[in-house]
Amino acid sequence: MTEFRLTRLLCWLAWLLFGLVLLSTLSPIELRPETGLSPNRERFLAFAMLGGAFWLAYPRHRLLVVVLLLGATVSLELLQHLAPGRHGVIKDAVVKAAGGMLGCMGGMVADRLLQSAERRG
Repeated sequence: MTEFRLTRLLCWLAWLLFGLVLLSTLSPIELRPETGLSPNRERFLAFAMLGGAFWLAYPRHRLLVVVLLLGATVSLELLQHLAPGRHGVIKDAVVKAAGGMLGCMGGMVADRLLQSAERRG
């Protein structure tokens, strides 16, 4: 797969994940999907996947990815105060931010591994 196609696919994936996180975060609590994990693990993993996807999807805008990911984390917690039956708390924002940053670091490692594999042939 060409680099352009892969980047485009990753962009779609990143925005799809963002939409799912947005829906899960702001929908009524009874509509929130459950995985069987603790809520903090769900939050952490969701934002880790989001961070990794955006990191890989936008290689020329990585600082912006980090800033916007952290901004989205805080914004989503604040917006929960407007959603019936939901409440945003600082602890949840910290878990989400940590997951997002770890996801970015995972994306960095994946990117380096892909570049290394390309160089080898």
